Amino acid sequence: MKKLSSGQVRQMFLDFFQEKGHTIEPSASLIPVNDPTLLWINSGVATMKKYFDGSVVPKNPRMTSSQKSIRTNDIENVGKTPRHQTLFEMLGNFSVGDYFKKEAIPWAFELLTSPDWFGWDKEKLYVTVYPKDQDAKQIWLDTGVAPDHIIEVEDNFWDIGQGPSGPDSEIFYDRGEEFNNVAADDPENYPGGENERYLEVWNIVFSQFNHTPDDTYEPLPRKNIDTGMGLERVVSIFQNARTNFETDLFLPIIKATEKLSGKTYGKNAKDDISFRIIADHARAITVAIGDGALPSNEGRGYVIRRLIRRAIVNGQQLGIDQDFLYKFAPIVGEILKSYYPEVLEQSEYIASVIKSEEERFNATLTDGLKLLNDAIKRAKADNNSVIAGAEAFKLYDTYGFPLELTIEAATDAGVIVDKDGFATEMQQQKDRARNARSGAKSMGVQRDLLLEIKDPSEYVGYTDLDVDGAKLEVIVADEQRVETVANGTAEVIFDRTPFFAEMGGQVADQGQILNANGELVAKVTDVQHAPNGQNLHTVEVIKPLVTDDEYILRVDRHRHSKIEKNHTATHLLDQSLRNILGDHTQQAGSLVEPNYLRFDFNHFGQVTDEDLAKVETLVNEQIFRELEVTTTETDPDTGRKMGAIALFSEKYGDVVRVVNIGDFSIEFCGGDHVKNTNEIGLFKIVSESGVGAGVRRIEAVTSSEAYELLNQSDKSLKAIANQLKVSQLKDLSTRVDQLQNEIKELRQKNDSLEAKLATEQAADIFNNKQKVGEFTLITGVVKDAGMDQLRQLADTWRNKNYSDVLVLGTGKGDKANLIVAVSDSAIKAGIKAGDLIKAIAPKINGGGGGRPNMAQAGGKNPAGLDAAMSEAHTWLASIK
Repeated sequence: MKKLSSGQVRQMFLDFFQEKGHTIEPSASLIPVNDPTLLWINSGVATMKKYFDGSVVPKNPRMTSSQKSIRTNDIENVGKTPRHQTLFEMLGNFSVGDYFKKEAIPWAFELLTSPDWFGWDKEKLYVTVYPKDQDAKQIWLDTGVAPDHIIEVEDNFWDIGQGPSGPDSEIFYDRGEEFNNVAADDPENYPGGENERYLEVWNIVFSQFNHTPDDTYEPLPRKNIDTGMGLERVVSIFQNARTNFETDLFLPIIKATEKLSGKTYGKNAKDDISFRIIADHARAITVAIGDGALPSNEGRGYVIRRLIRRAIVNGQQLGIDQDFLYKFAPIVGEILKSYYPEVLEQSEYIASVIKSEEERFNATLTDGLKLLNDAIKRAKADNNSVIAGAEAFKLYDTYGFPLELTIEAATDAGVIVDKDGFATEMQQQKDRARNARSGAKSMGVQRDLLLEIKDPSEYVGYTDLDVDGAKLEVIVADEQRVETVANGTAEVIFDRTPFFAEMGGQVADQGQILNANGELVAKVTDVQHAPNGQNLHTVEVIKPLVTDDEYILRVDRHRHSKIEKNHTATHLLDQSLRNILGDHTQQAGSLVEPNYLRFDFNHFGQVTDEDLAKVETLVNEQIFRELEVTTTETDPDTGRKMGAIALFSEKYGDVVRVVNIGDFSIEFCGGDHVKNTNEIGLFKIVSESGVGAGVRRIEAVTSSEAYELLNQSDKSLKAIANQLKVSQLKDLSTRVDQLQNEIKELRQKNDSLEAKLATEQAADIFNNKQKVGEFTLITGVVKDAGMDQLRQLADTWRNKNYSDVLVLGTGKGDKANLIVAVSDSAIKAGIKAGDLIKAIAPKINGGGGGRPNMAQAGGKNPAGLDAAMSEAHTWLASIK
């Protein structure tokens, strides 16, 4: 047996089929494009559907690929079985109406057995065929497979309902009796049965029938080949690994987990499951985030969040008590760099996304795990052994535990979860949210009148902002199509127009409508696309408008020019973000107004001030370079070949406009732009903020608005400098530093005085020890102190061992603070500071918590401090 790395196996498969005339198709993103039927790309053929259904004709009917895929339908088996993965690679070769069984079967056998390729012993190979597919059986025999190595299996027919279907042939590798996990006489002890000895490595589907709506099978006019070979399984054979996890695709992650946990893989069956889950999930989330997926509460984002949390929980079970999952991103990148170099290139960004999610989950994980374990204990103590739906929902809603994690943990403990009860709680939450937003504006009603209007209209605003002799085709007033309108508001359509209709984030043009005599007859206030594509103008009518008359249309040039500047600036901003933050940033929305621009983009975490400054500088550099802005009309494929950036969320027609800004930016865009970047003048970022899960927003201004912003900032700085008596602005920062140092010194002096006063009061407080039951208690309210002083007094109390329990409070203005300290001996007797602070904090209208030996609370009712001291006495007296 050859010893091959995973990278060598993958490349050998692709090279083999390339020699057979196949085109190597690159692995597509895990995020499907224009395929709403899929949450993830889940197989190699998923990216080939457009070829198999005939909607697109491939340039070469022979294709091969190694396609990354995700499946989570049986996630509960990951780690518990040798072969289940959420992320896997599917090697495949495909024929669209070209070759069929006579080529596919011998090629498969050649790849697997030829010394030039895999070089496996043919005696270790078994194949299954559909009983009625005697053609395939005969070809296998002619290829050199022994008759007793061919098994007829009734299930070997690929059929997903209506559409292409056909028999398939599976190939199994005999790993030997030492791998067998069933008895010799077990009915599953055969190639194709449920056992570990015979490992399925390849499935060849002979797509030759059309499953009709009448439930008949008609021969396809073009027969196809679709195959799938799991890379992880094949690598386990080459590397003589008992499971997929003992290969170079997973072992580096497992080794890293060993170092973090202090435990060794292979020593404990339960720990091994956690090792495998972590390795699998680390791989899946790293690659998925690299492809643009981000943690969220729905869709594929929920899958990412669930995998991250599942891995963290298993890390805790291995004894890892720190953020750790993010550290595996570069390890995964190294494993996959031979074929997916982009994963390693983006590993720093991917790690930051994972770390942020880890920090959020770890903040509540400990409390959540305790609540989950308590729920399991209560359920086991109950005869029904059921965790209530309300408890499961609290774990989900408050502590971030996906229902699946709760079910998994409960199942392992022999307990079930009331899923119906959970669903009820979830629906009630949705109802509450719906009621809370009931006053919001509902979706607009589709207007049948506009659907019926199909009069053509041409937009000419790319070249002309003034149009003479525009024929008025349609007038709509009061939801009626009319021939004339004398006043009020109306909607109109011309045969041609220079007014831009709102689209792609760019707002509509405004302007004037003049009659043939040059008289103002209407003002254009808005332009939208009608259902059939025409530019529909909303106008304020001043003098009568009449259909079939011709008018002069004039766009507000100044306003239009400002929009052009801001729109071109969004293109510069988009590319600058990619250059500075990384190619993972993608446009998630934009708004181009005359006075400002807004740009939303995918990025996890706040953009640093340093990076934001770099982005702003880069945009301005392109403005100062005076780059020419050109537009080319072409088809989408040509545009992509030119390097134009396209938005997956956009649908493009047969003709697209490609906007090229010098050598800096090239994008598909149907909006208006300046002719040279020098027209923008200046670009200034106003703000950067988060607007959703993994989505950031930048607001900015250009030209005169940018100048005004800088001018206002300059005036403000001069006013501050005047107040601080600084003659030159360059010295302002130094003066502010001086003042901050002075403030710091004053605060230190104030803290010292407060500490001194608190210490003076402490002598009286520490001498006032009370006997409460079996314990000693000291309470007291300290005047003119802060929480720091209370902590210092608690440290003194502990060092001097004054009592079993200490409760101190202080108040300033409308704020109150409490601190509770408990001695070691009192803790052993069952007293916990956290329990006591929760009992007394309500007296100051507050709450708090802490460790068993120290806890603190804050509130807004200093008048309740004495009552809190009394409550502490009562609570301690109740302890038996």
